[in-house]
Amino acid sequence: MSVTDADLKAVEEQLGRAPRGVLEISYRSPDGVPGVVMTAPKLDDGTPFPTLYYLTDPRLTTEASRLEVALIMKWMTDRLGTDEELRADYQRAHEHYLAKRNAIEDLGTDFSGGGMPDRVKCLHVLIAYALAEGPDHFRLGTEAVALAAEHADLRGTAIPADWPTLEELGIDINEFDFSRAGGV
Repeated sequence: MSVTDADLKAVEEQLGRAPRGVLEISYRSPDGVPGVVMTAPKLDDGTPFPTLYYLTDPRLTTEASRLEVALIMKWMTDRLGTDEELRADYQRAHEHYLAKRNAIEDLGTDFSGGGMPDRVKCLHVLIAYALAEGPDHFRLGTEAVALAAEHADLRGTAIPADWPTLEELGIDINEFDFSRAGGV
């Protein structure tokens, strides 16, 4: 998806600063606002910026932070240590991310984002990546978006109405402690 001056202005308002290195709007929410931008692997000043997909919609960034406080990252990382299929899926997501970024400009590193492929370090990156690539691209991204959709009631506004549900994914949101996440 191309990027217009209006998109850049909207992203600037979302971030509270001028966006850097924006190549495209990779995801636009159902209500029409930019939600994820694809960024150049190097910024205009030459600074490496390995985060290919950057989450911009404040509804999504706030909810990603709430999910992090509820220890969703730890739950996901623990599962990577015990579920070979999940670990292989996450490895494929890592390799795809690197290939896509390196096709733009190779940074000469195998760092992708969000802790891939060994751990889950940043739900902002996982949510951005999953929204940009779609719900069937990688399991942990699909789960992170579904958690955001249902915990913050973002389905149909910031997140597509047809995104897989927690019930379809076999996840019980009541297993997580959101008591410390209210003010995030």
